[in-house]
Amino acid sequence: MSKTAAAVLTFVSFILLSLPMAAQINGLLPNGNVYAGVSYGKLTDIINKQSYRGFDASFEALPFTRFPRLGLVIDGSGYYRRGNNPVTQYIGVAGPRLSFNFGKWRPFVQGMGGIRHVNSVGFVYNPYVIDVGGGVDYKLRFKNFAWRIQGDYLYGHYASAYQNDYRASTGLVWRF
Repeated sequence: MSKTAAAVLTFVSFILLSLPMAAQINGLLPNGNVYAGVSYGKLTDIINKQSYRGFDASFEALPFTRFPRLGLVIDGSGYYRRGNNPVTQYIGVAGPRLSFNFGKWRPFVQGMGGIRHVNSVGFVYNPYVIDVGGGVDYKLRFKNFAWRIQGDYLYGHYASAYQNDYRASTGLVWRF
């Protein structure tokens, strides 16, 4: 057996054997959720406001044991417009989320910042974006699953144009 194969086998063995042990240590693994869904947006393409369809996904970690309602979120979304002038937009943002639990409902508000990547008929630009929004998760009958409805206001600035955009998303949430 070569040294590389032995090193890979050792690494994989450590990872596989440590997973059952990690479940025994409460607090080592982060709490949080993963969300994936569809999205509809009224977004600005340079200066024209158009409607887009696409996807939205996020990962939320709840790392603060003293503040269980405060989480850190990484959110990514993609929007597409076909036709004579195809446009693609990708948005990546991160920031804090504050949530509360009321029975099966879990409303939340969030404020995030990041970057938008727009490709409009070969013209590419990457302005910053500020995302302020909120939504609600409704706990489903299946263990650790919820349904999310979310709305966001996106503010951006490119050249001398201000961009005030909106998006609405819905999809499935897996809590861990």
